[in-house]
Amino acid sequence: MADTDSTFHILPRNERTPPRDAPARVKLAPGVLAGEYMLKAVLASGGHGAVYEAEHRILGRRAAVKVLHPHLTDQGEMLQRFVREARVVNQIRHPNIVDVYDFGMLPDGSPYYVMELLPGRTLGQLLQERGRLSPQRALAFLEPVCAALEAAHLAGVVHRDLKASNVAVVSEADPPVVKLLDFGIAKFIHPEPGQEGLTVAGQRLGTSQAMAPEQFRGGAIGPTTDIYALGVLLYQLLVGHYPFQSEDRLEVERMHLEAPAPRPSTEASVPPAVDAVVLRCLEKEADRRYPDVAAFREALREAVQPSSERVTALGRSLRAFALHAEVVLEDGAEDDEAYATVSEVLDALEQDLRAAGFVLAVQTGMALLGVRMLDEPSRAEPRALLETARELHRRAQERAAGTRVSVHACAHVGQVDARRGPDGLEVTGGPLADIAGWVVRDASGLGITPSAARACSLPLTG
Repeated sequence: MADTDSTFHILPRNERTPPRDAPARVKLAPGVLAGEYMLKAVLASGGHGAVYEAEHRILGRRAAVKVLHPHLTDQGEMLQRFVREARVVNQIRHPNIVDVYDFGMLPDGSPYYVMELLPGRTLGQLLQERGRLSPQRALAFLEPVCAALEAAHLAGVVHRDLKASNVAVVSEADPPVVKLLDFGIAKFIHPEPGQEGLTVAGQRLGTSQAMAPEQFRGGAIGPTTDIYALGVLLYQLLVGHYPFQSEDRLEVERMHLEAPAPRPSTEASVPPAVDAVVLRCLEKEADRRYPDVAAFREALREAVQPSSERVTALGRSLRAFALHAEVVLEDGAEDDEAYATVSEVLDALEQDLRAAGFVLAVQTGMALLGVRMLDEPSRAEPRALLETARELHRRAQERAAGTRVSVHACAHVGQVDARRGPDGLEVTGGPLADIAGWVVRDASGLGITPSAARACSLPLTG
């Protein structure tokens, strides 16, 4: 399947950018109705169909409508696959799998189904923009993918085409929100009558760079086929490219069948334990891989953050309260006196943060980030820490009073990666450490993010 068929559900990040032109044979005029949904614009077109941005004509609900190319409706196999994809997704029904709302036929006989319209981009696009990920961030993105695959396997479905372009990144929040896409070539593990596979002898389905050896051989397909693809995806996230690469498709096939799997650590800073997870996923024989997704996920968690170093069960990121404070100079206030004030304010604020039990995660010449782990899920602790943050900010403002220096602070609650080092708790990363992603300014000098407001049961403001 071409990757153009894998971005059907994604709304372009810049909605005003015209989508790439679709073939004339599938380009439907704006205003055509697919059930109660009015087609508005072509989002994407691939070898099997086109996807339109649409809107419910009464409720105003936006959606994506996938339409099979008319010339394929006479091909029984393609029509069956199209119908079955909608049924499979609707059967699994999981928050990390794209949702299907409706199914029907257009006046010209072309089948369509309506699904949720996802903002954002695919994991493949994110990888192109950001480059390779740390093991911690790779784990964060793979956790919800694993949840989706577990639900599919529990429903007796093997995805069979897991790859970065089939994972929609809806949000990079803490934790990331992702959706697994494209069940067009999914396979039922134990088919019931009417669910029999559509693969004929010698037919190979999937994307060659991510296909398991048994897919090339035409062998038995099962959950461990998706485990192999998870290993390919993990390698790609860590290194930035597929483990087996060649311009020759037959050479790619040979490497999947015969070549030893490469270790990610040969090209990226990856612990040996993570190498071992990738290599086990990429075993040529299915019974040598992890037996299920749960085993893979726990092995990756342990490899990324061993249990002896984990601060929380299963190595998940910790929920924490953060206070970011930045000292700002007035225009023209770039003299020794002003910088002396900056130093005094930051030094005193650092002492106050440490005395209040905060860990210094970021410390620059003009800003500090203090982080304090939240022990309980109750709202009392975040509220108490917010009051502490107000008091610390007030003190910092008083120290800067009468000078050409001001103090802007922001309180936030989010996820942070941490471990116990020789000097105590250490912040190692995570979404909360990405300050640019959450710091907000407020006229009072102390901003409160929506996440912190929710944690403290404060009313959200516009």
